[in-house]
Amino acid sequence: MTLTPSFQADLTTDKPSLPDSRPERPTHKLAQATRTTQSKANQGFEIRIPKEESFRQFMRRALYDVERGYYTARINTVGARGDFSTSATLSPVLGASIANWLRAEAKAMPGVRTIIEVGGGGGSLMEGVLKSLGWWARWRFKVVMVETSPVLKAQQKARLKGKGVTWYSTLREALGACLGEALIFHNELFDAFPVSLVQWDAAGGKWDELWLKHETDGRVVEQLRPLLLPSAEHSALNEWGQKTPQGQRCELHEDARAWLHEWIPAWRRGAMLSIDYGDLFPAIYARRPAGTLRGYVLQQRLEGRMVYENVGRQDLTVDVNFSDVRRWLIAMGCHEMSYQTQAEFIAQWKGAKHCVTEADRFVTNAGGAGNAFKCLAVRCLERRT
Repeated sequence: MTLTPSFQADLTTDKPSLPDSRPERPTHKLAQATRTTQSKANQGFEIRIPKEESFRQFMRRALYDVERGYYTARINTVGARGDFSTSATLSPVLGASIANWLRAEAKAMPGVRTIIEVGGGGGSLMEGVLKSLGWWARWRFKVVMVETSPVLKAQQKARLKGKGVTWYSTLREALGACLGEALIFHNELFDAFPVSLVQWDAAGGKWDELWLKHETDGRVVEQLRPLLLPSAEHSALNEWGQKTPQGQRCELHEDARAWLHEWIPAWRRGAMLSIDYGDLFPAIYARRPAGTLRGYVLQQRLEGRMVYENVGRQDLTVDVNFSDVRRWLIAMGCHEMSYQTQAEFIAQWKGAKHCVTEADRFVTNAGGAGNAFKCLAVRCLERRT
């Protein structure tokens, strides 16, 4: 398939001197020095592009820019008719398994009667969960969706109409409405957060951060600059040490970590199930010297220079470093209950005998999605606010 890029990319690497200053944390506001470009793929649209930005700023702009971001404005749907599919859109067995997990957690925590899904795509997973819970169980719970994308929120409301669902824009806001007591789940959420890209310089014995320079002719030039992020929070920066392969690229989930810090203090009691593709470090980077970054458009996987094309018109994603996520959650006061593959989770909470269709077998296949996706369950026990 031929894709029409919004601008061309040149992956040559340039190492300029570090600028005098740069933002400590990127924001949604673009740099003051920007240029406006027109392309065949964007006739009639003005796209404001900074002269230079960190990769994390680029990814945030591409996915979440208010007017042109993929998730905020351009995503069509999730599933066969969209740019990518999830386990929930392929088979109902994941939703049924989550429903059984919710029943067990609710029994273990009497009084916690709010169910929250964060980043629920088009609403198919919550629809499956509610169907499996049945009307009596649904009557016992308050059901909440947390969604920032106006496009996906509209799809969720259409799909879940009449099912008593309430929507909030942030998880902290949703927790405030239930006094901090909730059972939370999310599927393919962590992978949607912008990341910092870093590359190992063996000669210098250090990690550099990837920045992008946008040339006036439309080329994107990669630049490596000294990394200023603290290494203690990221396994990729401190566990490999001098044995890191030359040129190895890794992704740092700074935005995901900041998101956890934002709402966990408001979570008093409950449990959370996180499902996503990824692995522990360093297995996550086995035979992947360029890291795990890729894009998706019309069910096609894009890598290398193509991630800089079709800005705002394609999904950008990375594998989740569960070594970091597990350590962060424990440090924030959560108690880990289980870490297992998706196949193991479904076998535990639904049973392999119920996986009878080809789609069921696909999401539980140990040689594919069943092993690629991991399920992390944690509890929050009587946190005082």
